[in-house]
Amino acid sequence: MKKNFRVLSLMAVAALMASCNNQAPKMDEPVANSEEALEGLRIAYIELDSLTAQYEFAKTTSADLEKKGTNARNTIAQKSKQLENNVNNFQSKLQNNGFTSREQAENAQAALQREQNNLVALQQRLESELANEQAKFLEAFQDSLDSFLADYNKDKQYDLILNKAAILHASTKWDITQDVINGMNKRYKKTAAVPAKKVEPAKKAAEQKK
Repeated sequence: MKKNFRVLSLMAVAALMASCNNQAPKMDEPVANSEEALEGLRIAYIELDSLTAQYEFAKTTSADLEKKGTNARNTIAQKSKQLENNVNNFQSKLQNNGFTSREQAENAQAALQREQNNLVALQQRLESELANEQAKFLEAFQDSLDSFLADYNKDKQYDLILNKAAILHASTKWDITQDVINGMNKRYKKTAAVPAKKVEPAKKAAEQKK
């Protein structure tokens, strides 16, 4: 009985392997109709690095964020230096018996601890604010790009618009980067010229369409 079961098992495995070999395509065989599937597709790509470097909204906002980041770092550096000086003064005074009582020394030490805690809290707050502003900028940039491409592609009728960073190789004839830069800057200048409360470029563009 065990022998028959083993024979049947081997036969089943052999049948399964034969079935898989018949169904699986060979590695050297081209995928059927791959060229036909791509034929007629209209494809373009954008270099996002060039877009962010030349798009006026991105340039202006990036410069503002860099300035805020520099100011934040300078503020933290200044306060850190002041804290360091205060700690050195405390230690010097403590070593030279400059405190009239132990309570006075403990109060001074507690004040230094509060100063340090405040500095840490300030640094965290500034970093959080900067990160939030950067996230808002990236969201606004993406919204602006999506909004522009939606209008842009009504006439161009591309099937795919890709980020060149995700492409290994592509002909420059598919590059629409400069066209997009020119179009987005033209739209941004129009919206920036309208006196209104500060909103993201995509929202400004939507308001213009109304």
